[in-house]
Amino acid sequence: MPQLVPVVLTDRAPTPVDHTFNPRDISNGVVTLAESTGIPIAERRITLSQVRSSSGRVRVTVKLAVPVVQDVTVNGVTRPTLVRTNYGEMTFNFDSTSSAEERDDVVAFVNGLTEASNTMMSSFLVDLEGLF
Repeated sequence: MPQLVPVVLTDRAPTPVDHTFNPRDISNGVVTLAESTGIPIAERRITLSQVRSSSGRVRVTVKLAVPVVQDVTVNGVTRPTLVRTNYGEMTFNFDSTSSAEERDDVVAFVNGLTEASNTMMSSFLVDLEGLF
């Protein structure tokens, strides 16, 4: 079983920036990592979970929450306010008899779907364009 460690993810900004998500909590089988900003409502979070069913399947879920916060001034008092939150989610379902190679291939294929070089998927996911 791997030890819970910080996860570093790089954004797609013109000058890419690394974002470090540090372990925050493990509760009811759900692991939470967070990128601390000093403002709790502005923290980006990753949650990880695994559920094993009685039928022998394993569901692995990875969720990402990226809040957008803006300073709002009311009566001379400025405070951070949550404007919106964007989410990403990946769910993998593996049979308990699947091999590590099979699972590795599925993860690699999903990774390939989100590569910036995959222009069709980038247009679909990032630019929100329809497909024809």
